[in-house]
Order: sequence, then C-alpha cells, then structure tokens
Amino acid sequence: MYKPFELFIGLRYTRAKRRNHFISFISLISTLGIMLGVVALIVVLSVMNGFHKEVRERILGMASHATISAVKGGLSDWRDVMAQAGKNPHVIGRAPYVEGQGMFINGQKVSGAILRGIDPAEEGKVSVVVEAMKVGSVTDLQPGGYGVILGQELAYLLGVGMGDKVTLVTPQINVTPAGIMPRLKRFKVTGIFEVGMGDYDRGVALLHIQDAAKLMRLGGDVTGVRLKLDDLYKAPEVSRQLALKMGGYYRISDWTMQHRNFFSALQIEKRMMWIILSLIVAVAAFNIVSTMVMVVTDKQSDIAILRTLGASPRSIMGIFVIQGATIGVVGNLLGMLGGVALAYNVDGIVKWIEQLFSIHFLDPNIYYISELPSDPHLSDILSIGGFAFLITLGATLYPALKASRTQPAEALRYE
Repeated sequence: MYKPFELFIGLRYTRAKRRNHFISFISLISTLGIMLGVVALIVVLSVMNGFHKEVRERILGMASHATISAVKGGLSDWRDVMAQAGKNPHVIGRAPYVEGQGMFINGQKVSGAILRGIDPAEEGKVSVVVEAMKVGSVTDLQPGGYGVILGQELAYLLGVGMGDKVTLVTPQINVTPAGIMPRLKRFKVTGIFEVGMGDYDRGVALLHIQDAAKLMRLGGDVTGVRLKLDDLYKAPEVSRQLALKMGGYYRISDWTMQHRNFFSALQIEKRMMWIILSLIVAVAAFNIVSTMVMVVTDKQSDIAILRTLGASPRSIMGIFVIQGATIGVVGNLLGMLGGVALAYNVDGIVKWIEQLFSIHFLDPNIYYISELPSDPHLSDILSIGGFAFLITLGATLYPALKASRTQPAEALRYE
C-alpha cells in the first residue's frame, strides 16, 4: 500500500530500536508525561464539573429557574400571570410565593431568616423542599394555623424541634399606646427540612402563603410567581420571551441573574485550573523538544544520505515532525482513554483508597457532599485532546527545522 515518503520514514524511525537507549528512555518519559497531563486535566475538570453540578442543583432546588414579580409593591393579578407563563412550552411548574425577612427568637437564642410563604399544593412543582423534609410535611402548613417549617441548621441554632413554639419578629410595625412596636407572632414548628445547602438550611423558614401575606400586610397580593423550566439553561431565553409577551409590566429575572457572581466565580476557577494543569502537558512537550533534538543529532548521517538521494529540506522536516507528533498522539490517546475511564470511576477509586488507608476525603459530618461527584463533558475532553496535540506538534517544529537545515557535506565529513 502506498505511503507518503515522509510518513513511511517517520513511522519507521519511531518503531526502530535506537542505538542510544537514553533517547528511547526520554521518548518514553515524554509519552508518559503527555498521558499523565491529559489524564489529570480530564479527571480534575470532570470532578469540578461534578461539584458545580451538585452546587447548582442544590441552589436551584430551593431557588427558582425564573421569577415574575411586580415592578413596585405586591403582585395582585398573579393568577393571570401564572396562566400566561404556563402557555410557554418550556415552563413545567408554577407557584406563587411571598417573601420577606424576619427574626426568630426562642428564649436567649436569636437568628434572622428569610421568610418564604408557599402554597403547599403548588410548591412541589418548583422546588425540592417536599422531598427534602426530614420531619413533617409541607401539607401541615394550614392557613391561619401559623405553622412554620425551619431549615435543619436554623432549628438546631434556635434549639427547637417538632411542636415547639418560636417567636417571629418582622420589620412591620404596630402603633400602640405604648409607642411603635415591631410585629410579633408566635409560630409552631410543624416541620424541618434539609436540602444540603447551608444558605437555605441555615437561613430559610417556610410559612403558609396566606399567613405570610397577612403578616406582611399584602392582603390578597403575593411577592411574585416562581417558574420551573424543562431546561434550566434556557432560563434567559424564556425570561426574554415572557418579558416581550407581558409587555414590560412585570419584573422578570432568572437564576443566571440572581446568582451571576457565584456561577461566574465557579467558571473562573475552572478556567484557571485548566490553565494550571495544562502546564503538565507543556513540560512534557519540552521533553519532546529535547528528545527530537537528540534524535536529529543521532540521525545526521541518515539525513545527509536522504538529502544526497534527492530529499528536499521540506521532506526532511516532515519526517521529524511525524516522528515527534507520533509520540504526542500516542500519549494523547492513552491519556484521553485513561482520563475518561478514571473520570467515570473516580468515586469508586476514592472509596477504595479510603478503605485501604482508613481515611475520609469528604467526611459526611463536615461536608454536605459525602461522595466525589464526576461529570465528564465531551467538549472538555475534545478541547483537552486538541490542546495536547497542538502543543506537542508545536514542540516538534524546532528540531524538525534544525534537521531540514543539515548540510550533507558537513554531516558526512567525518563518517
């Protein structure tokens, strides 16, 4: 079968046993360096993707993909708003809510919290709190019953449990003969939830939507409507569609706006980790440069003979580019295969190491995530492979250029 001249000789040089075993050793080290660099990049980025996914799901489990609220004051026509939002094909859940701030008091223990009034019948359509209940149920919230569901850490901080009473202080005021007093109301703890996110478990309390509206003097109004979408990444697009459809009479926001700084920080962290770990591949590429320089020096007589037989400098350069690129391609492919295999089994490997050495990398008593998550992305794997190939290909250019400039007479003078 026909092979290009440069490809035939370049592959032949790669397979041939070299007289200088040190060069072979450096070639092996270069291949292993490329492989380990690619493996490290794929595994670390996959684990970071897994952590980002876990955090995102925990945040959006209690937050909303999109919210619709009034430009000023409460939302009075929220039923019509829910009906209009439900016509969008990407909206799969809708629920009204009332939100405010308050302070809980139990004896000498005091803690602030975000108060969220929910409709127990609709809340399960937009959040995971129904599944996150540790004790009690959201259906235990009854209008006029003044029950409250606390996050587990908030309940622990206040020292209360099921059936206990807590006092809620709200920013609204009452005018009494004794002067202006804050509004106080006793609530009964009817449930405790845990979503695995400290901001919510520590700082959120759920009330019945009617009790919350009465407490905040909203009458029949609500703060807004929360929406859940079939694809959370379409939230900006759906928000724009709803804003255009509703004529700008409402304030519409989505999770990318509400948590922009946090998720931007995660992306910057991932990008910087990509850059830092890519230096492993760069170091391996320097090994390829040294390897190929020694190979060119070792093959001076061969280069001279090929030149006298009519090979052009461009062909000589192509031979050594192919030889060096082969090292990079082999290391790259092995790294991609090993990285993907390791990324999909990293949790099992970590558990095996924990059992072997009796240690815990993620102690469940300290961290909310007790297992090491991994979420390999095809785009990351392909970009890592492409980067590793390009940097190894670039590493062959200087030695190959040096080989192409070899003068046959000088090379054969002492042969």
